[in-house]
Amino acid sequence: MPVSVASAAPPAPFGHACTPRDGALFCPTADDAARVPSFDGVPLDVDVWLPATGDGPFPTVAMLHGFGGSKLDFQGPKPAGYNAMELARKGYAVVLPSARGFGRSCGVADSRTADPVGCARGWIHLGDQRYEARDVQWLLAKLVDQLVARPDELGVTGISYGAGTTMQLALLADRIRRPDGVTESWQSPDGVPLHIAAAWARWPWTDLADALQRNGRLGLDTYASPVGVEIEAYVNALYTLANTSGFVAPLGADPGADLTGWNQRLAKGEPYGADVRSILQQIHAYHGVLGLPIDKGITPLLIQSGWTDDLFPVGQGLRIYDLLRQKSKTAPVALQLGDLGHARAANHAADLAAFNAQGLAFFEARLRHAGGSGPAPGSVTAYTQTCPKAATHGGGPYKAASFAALARGELVFRHKAAQRVTSSGGDAALSQKLSPLSVDQCKGVADDIARGTAVASVRSPGVTVIGMPHVRAAVAVTGHNALLVGRLWDVNPATGHQRLVDRAVVRLRSRKLVSFDLNGSAYKFARGHQIKLELLGRDSPTYRAANGTFSVTVKQLRVALPTRERPAKRAP
Repeated sequence: MPVSVASAAPPAPFGHACTPRDGALFCPTADDAARVPSFDGVPLDVDVWLPATGDGPFPTVAMLHGFGGSKLDFQGPKPAGYNAMELARKGYAVVLPSARGFGRSCGVADSRTADPVGCARGWIHLGDQRYEARDVQWLLAKLVDQLVARPDELGVTGISYGAGTTMQLALLADRIRRPDGVTESWQSPDGVPLHIAAAWARWPWTDLADALQRNGRLGLDTYASPVGVEIEAYVNALYTLANTSGFVAPLGADPGADLTGWNQRLAKGEPYGADVRSILQQIHAYHGVLGLPIDKGITPLLIQSGWTDDLFPVGQGLRIYDLLRQKSKTAPVALQLGDLGHARAANHAADLAAFNAQGLAFFEARLRHAGGSGPAPGSVTAYTQTCPKAATHGGGPYKAASFAALARGELVFRHKAAQRVTSSGGDAALSQKLSPLSVDQCKGVADDIARGTAVASVRSPGVTVIGMPHVRAAVAVTGHNALLVGRLWDVNPATGHQRLVDRAVVRLRSRKLVSFDLNGSAYKFARGHQIKLELLGRDSPTYRAANGTFSVTVKQLRVALPTRERPAKRAP
């Protein structure tokens, strides 16, 4: 008598036993001996969740954790709406690996002693296409050969560190990148051709060199032209986290993963020479996606970025969105934008729930073909920054057919007279309070115009800024290593307090003109409030202070804010 699919024995992913749990099947790596050797022998600690019934193969999603995390981050039942258990209940096989160098994938000390040979070089590669991305490809390929995963229904999603790898897998599509940098077709060990069919990246980077050492330019190859400004607070925190929660390569042991060497050199600051450009070129080439060719179709991609994410701002995801849409106007890429992501973001619960539902619909359409197509190509859903920080939701949602269509108007204001910005100007105590790792963006600070800064302001007509504020000015620079930090403030004249809305840093290359975007914002300025743009020459610890001294004379300062409201009609 034939065995029905519903009662057939489920597959044993990686040979691991499965047990019922919470309406699904849980198939864990039970001990270190059961870890899965990756392509180079590094043992990976990976769990799999399966639907409660069926013998596979299943549509399959790899869920990738953030920096310092492990496979435990998305087991379930939390975070609600985004965990392996819930996806398994809906019919997916879900792969939860601890990235190499974290968790029991050689990240914890006793996990290395359990397999000293495999873990000898099982250190953090900092989101490298050749290692972390290939590990995921290796695991998915093995599950295809084991008839757990469907080769044409492979998806991936991740947050932060996992989102960077998600972007890489989406752009690699049907290729792997070997340790020598050469790309070749992605196949399972049994020779089955494979590709990623859908990717949902939450809070990703696209160029880690630019994200960590910013120069204010978001071109495809402008990451070291000139060398930018270290986002000091985050770089220090991430390096500490790597050493306390993972396995970092010994100094100089691996030129492609020399976190300690890179950190020591970049922390010294200016002047920057060929040594620093070599470091940034290494990070740019293998720890992002901008250098990957898009020549075999476009993987359906949903990108979630935060206006108030000071680590990986909206521009990181927007750059790939724009690149894919330049290649094809119908490219299957969409954006989710909100007051979310890394600190200083609020991550309003209702906004996240709405985006989680949209992400599930995206996977349902692309992997299970369960009706619809998910978000329309090019479409954008956006929520605004809202206070208090503990509010359940932001303003909106605002929807548009494209990012450019979010804004329907523009508010421009200027300060024409000369103002002098100095490397010692500004309020150092205020800058400390504004560290992205500690600031509550909703708590106002006293309105002030500090010495050695430049400002331009306008009274708000009651306007919703949504998009990338642009700053332009004529400059005359003296000294070396000059930079400018832009801060956008909402000043309440009734209380005399101001609230941080947006910011960014630019390294000055020209001594005649500066032109740059802030990180991006979606914020409602109340009628009668002052909208103030402040330029200053230091903002540590958010951005590393320059070595040496400089001054910048700023003239013809112009600020252009994209607005949701249409321009007022003029009387005939």
